Amino acid sequence: MNLTFLGAAQMVTGSCYLLETRGYKIIIDCGLFQGSKHIKEKNYNEFPFSPKDISLVLLTHAHTDHSGLIPKLYKNGYTGPVYTTNATIELCKIMLPDSGHIQEMEVERKNRKFTRAGLPLLTPIYTSEEAADCLNYFKGVEYREKFELLPGLQVCFQDAGHILGSAMIEVWVTEGEKTLKFVFSGDIGNAPEPYLEQPTCIADSDYLIMESTYGNRLHGNTSDRLNKFRDVINETFAKGGNLVIPSFAIERTQDLLYYLEILHDNKDIPPVDVYIDSPLAVEATKIFRHSFKYFNKETQDSIQRGEDPLNLPRLHFSLTAKDSMAINEIKGKAIIISASGMADAGRIKHHLKHNLWRSEATVLFVGYQAEGTLGRRLLNGDKQVTIHGEEISVKANIENIDGFSAHADQRGLLNWIQCSGTPAEGIILVHGEEEAQSDLAQKIKDQVGIEPLIPSLGETFHWNESGMTRSPKHWSADSNLKAETAEIKPMNDKNEVSSNTLNEALTDLMDKIHKLSEKERQRDNQSDALRNVLEIRELVDNKLRLTNKEK
Repeated sequence: MNLTFLGAAQMVTGSCYLLETRGYKIIIDCGLFQGSKHIKEKNYNEFPFSPKDISLVLLTHAHTDHSGLIPKLYKNGYTGPVYTTNATIELCKIMLPDSGHIQEMEVERKNRKFTRAGLPLLTPIYTSEEAADCLNYFKGVEYREKFELLPGLQVCFQDAGHILGSAMIEVWVTEGEKTLKFVFSGDIGNAPEPYLEQPTCIADSDYLIMESTYGNRLHGNTSDRLNKFRDVINETFAKGGNLVIPSFAIERTQDLLYYLEILHDNKDIPPVDVYIDSPLAVEATKIFRHSFKYFNKETQDSIQRGEDPLNLPRLHFSLTAKDSMAINEIKGKAIIISASGMADAGRIKHHLKHNLWRSEATVLFVGYQAEGTLGRRLLNGDKQVTIHGEEISVKANIENIDGFSAHADQRGLLNWIQCSGTPAEGIILVHGEEEAQSDLAQKIKDQVGIEPLIPSLGETFHWNESGMTRSPKHWSADSNLKAETAEIKPMNDKNEVSSNTLNEALTDLMDKIHKLSEKERQRDNQSDALRNVLEIRELVDNKLRLTNKEK
């Protein structure tokens, strides 16, 4: 039995795990890589397996960093089912075609530039139509139902409390006389959350494969986040500016409406126009309204009393491009909530373009910002950013409230491990950046007595009668890389290496340079940071000089 980590390994996005047992190949999640340009380029690489050979797919939830490459699977020959919760299917019906549409629009915009420059044109990873077509293969399940999908493979979906329909997946794998139980956590919810149940405690596991997004942070309690939200709104309006909130269309937008209603009912904020400028968020809100049975008891009781947390006074939904452009004419005292949550795509970029340069405006981040995204650059203090090819000066106030995250913080992650009981064999940390994983691993070791395993991208864990071993070499996003890199020798005219291998090596190099740049930018001692940067630059300059001599 093998488990290979094809995404979200020492990074947050691109969740994808390949489980191989008894001749079957099972994919758990298949998400988009998000972040810097170099990370996103991994979405265009070939899969490191043949999609035609995959037996089935298990999907934890609808967020595109977990589901966003499923249409590409089908486009490349996969014809099997995707098992997920019924609520996740409803959300994927709007999210995946929207993802395809965004890719089409982005490629169309880039191709206009490439055409003028005489460069080869790009094609989308998949189209909106291709995404819609693959949904015919999705099969819905309910929570807490254990069933057999293949000989020796049983699964059960449990509530993860992260977004509507989100699940942790229990997977029992039997080979010979031995059965191992794996728990894939998906994204673990930040309890207590509006609408949702708490994350399920799952006992008797052999291995926990768990997320670690906020493994080095604490969110604060609900009253803290609500008070901070109130203060940001009132301070922005006192200056006469707009409050622009990049927000994930699913769950986060609905959570914000929930909290805005509380502040409005308590008269903690003045009457305010709230604009939801995301067709996806509008459709997601409709799905929430008919998903009563998945809500927690508090929300169900509220609805039965006739209260509607999704019907805020002076709430405006923008559907058309014309509606969206009209919002840009509003100079102040409006709350604009728009996707995407990391400010990397969608209508939010237009609203940032029209507000970032205004000193009276505020941009509030309420979710995780991956490395390399526009959101991360703004949080890091960049004073100049490029949006749609235009340089924008950042004069707006930039705020962040971690407590609105739908991910459990360090305390929540540790509580989940402890309520589930110590796994018999081990804990494997995924879906987190290196620092977060390192800090969480130390906390787990201190409090639980287990030293977690942290796989690298493409690494494979093997199980047999003797136990578990880890592969010495890992894949780096190109299907042929493992075989080719093992044989690479000093170059001469007879050596041949595929362009994919070279491109992937270059992408990996640029990723490392980008990570180094981010760390040095955040260093307190700027003299040390400058010295390190100059040392690296000297190495590169020396290599360039050698290369020029070779020519």
